[in-house]
Amino acid sequence: MNFYYQMDSLRKRTSMDIKRVPSAGPAFRTSKNLPQKEEIFIPRQETQQPNGKFEKKLNKKKKKKGIGKMILIIFLFLLTSIILYLGYFSWKTISTAKKINVTENSNPLTLAENVKAIISPIVPSAAIPLRGENEGRINILLLGAAGEKDAGKNLTDTIMLMSVDTKNKKAALLSLPRDLYVKIPKTQTSTKINSVYKIGLTQDLGIDPIKETVEKITGIPVNYYLVVNFDAFEKIINDIGGINITSELDIYDTTYPGPNYSYETFSLSKGFHTLDGSTALKYVRERHSDPEGDFGRAKRQQQVIQAVKSKLFSMETFFNVSKLNDILNTLGDNVKTDIPPEEIGSFINLSKNVDTQNINNVVVDAWKSDSLLKVSHIAVGNVMAFILVPRVGNFSEIQELAQNIFDQAELKKRAQAIKAEGASIEIINKSNNIRLANNIKEMLTKNLDFKDVILSEGEKNDIVEHTLLFDNSNGAKIFTEDELIKKLPATLSSEKLLADSKANLVIVLGEDLINTYKFETDSIEDYNKAQDSQDNIDFTQIK
Repeated sequence: MNFYYQMDSLRKRTSMDIKRVPSAGPAFRTSKNLPQKEEIFIPRQETQQPNGKFEKKLNKKKKKKGIGKMILIIFLFLLTSIILYLGYFSWKTISTAKKINVTENSNPLTLAENVKAIISPIVPSAAIPLRGENEGRINILLLGAAGEKDAGKNLTDTIMLMSVDTKNKKAALLSLPRDLYVKIPKTQTSTKINSVYKIGLTQDLGIDPIKETVEKITGIPVNYYLVVNFDAFEKIINDIGGINITSELDIYDTTYPGPNYSYETFSLSKGFHTLDGSTALKYVRERHSDPEGDFGRAKRQQQVIQAVKSKLFSMETFFNVSKLNDILNTLGDNVKTDIPPEEIGSFINLSKNVDTQNINNVVVDAWKSDSLLKVSHIAVGNVMAFILVPRVGNFSEIQELAQNIFDQAELKKRAQAIKAEGASIEIINKSNNIRLANNIKEMLTKNLDFKDVILSEGEKNDIVEHTLLFDNSNGAKIFTEDELIKKLPATLSSEKLLADSKANLVIVLGEDLINTYKFETDSIEDYNKAQDSQDNIDFTQIK
């Protein structure tokens, strides 16, 4: 009885002691009555809470590591996408360049050269020097042709020389009017300049005749050319989502050329507009309601070129794969150029560095008193066809303008120096052509603004072949002297004095200028009124 009672008391006491283990002190752990197994149970209860905190920290680290991996994956995906995009863009650009290039390449590019050409838009160091770059000026002939499907097939109503100053990072556009009367290279035939490209194609001479003609007019070497037809112009503007322009006048033309030789009405109010391809094409071709006629049209063409450039190189276009693909496809089908594929990257790099927002635009026209051209006419069959010719006997003034297009201040200084000299000029006519003397005097007084010019008739039998200039001022009128030598043109005589003349400078007209100044001067009003009837004249047949 006492034994069982003692055993039961021991079990109860042991059970109670075990339940109090969490709060038991060290004395309990040393109890001799506690079984060995129970001592192992105690530390497990004491380390349960610390283990929970450790697992939370471990989970946080795993979570952060997962986020880092995700960011890395996203970054790599974006980087890969950009590389693929630029790679596709470069490949597409080079492919298009090969398609539009018309020059014969007897030595196809190697694989390494193709790779270098493809990465050149991305890696600036891979860029190839462009023609004219070492001379500090790159000149590109831009031609806008009607195209094979148009009634005016291959007539170039847009003729511009784009120049890039590679040192000062400037760009300039010089527009030549389509009615400029020129001689076809290597022939005795003359025609309107907008027919020369077509003649070159007809005679299997390609771009050479128009290229040589523009070089002669401007005195500037043409490094590259680009021919775009109307279809490409309209489609590219649609591909880039239209262009923004500000019209300087209200346009309302009821006789704008429509399909199948019909007419339609084209109207556009003065102010800001977003134009689609069709409207933009009408905007650059319209001339009837513009008081400046063809010359106003040339200004609008330059305006649209800048608007297209701005939209073409915008972020909106550059990062739109669909737009870029459409643009490059359009270029491949409608553009011809001699820019080699391997130089495309160099042109892209050039466009990034040049300030194309402030292009110096110049239109060679006959609109104002100080214009470099004048209106005249020729007979084509029974029709009087209006043309434009230099107001002086040659292209020297246009050449001066082209040479100084980036800084025309020099031309103004020269004009001021000539005016300050106030030279007196006498014209002695020894050409036996009264009309020549009158034309020269009119040109000097009205166009070059000389105030003191007198006309003298030479002896009828005293005829000279070449025009001479005599200096009676002993070099005091050097700027005027140089002006007359270039503009007439004339040859400076070795004789320094004409005793019977009191003028500072004396011009002795010879027979060599008769043909040069044969064109009579017509009014700009008559020229503008006759534009519609001129469109049906085939100037490629002029002799």
